[in-house]
Amino acid sequence: EVQLQASGGGLVQAGGSLRLSCAVSGFTSDDYGIGWFRQAPGKEREVVGCFSRKDGTTWRHSSGEGRFTIASDNAKNTVYLQMNSLKPEDTAVYYCAADSPAPYVYCSGYGPDYDFWGQGTLVTVSS
Repeated sequence: EVQLQASGGGLVQAGGSLRLSCAVSGFTSDDYGIGWFRQAPGKEREVVGCFSRKDGTTWRHSSGEGRFTIASDNAKNTVYLQMNSLKPEDTAVYYCAADSPAPYVYCSGYGPDYDFWGQGTLVTVSS
């Protein structure tokens, strides 16, 4: 069974950095995509970055203003979201999700095409 577990959230001061992890398990092939999403209180969920397991391509959404980077460690089946220069408006619950099969990775919107979702991890950025 496919499972995703997001971790690494916590409290960080503005300007600081944080790296979130998404542990992925249960896939029997490389035909899947991983998306990182966030949802702030009272706001819609939005994508912040994506990763294609098939070819290793990563995308980052403009919501991160160039401060977020996606990376992967395939040996550990883990996808990372590196967040730098954090701002209070980055405060949200961050989720990782998977879409499979994924001949194309759709990295936009709130992720309606993603089939599997992790529990999420809370990131709080103080001023």
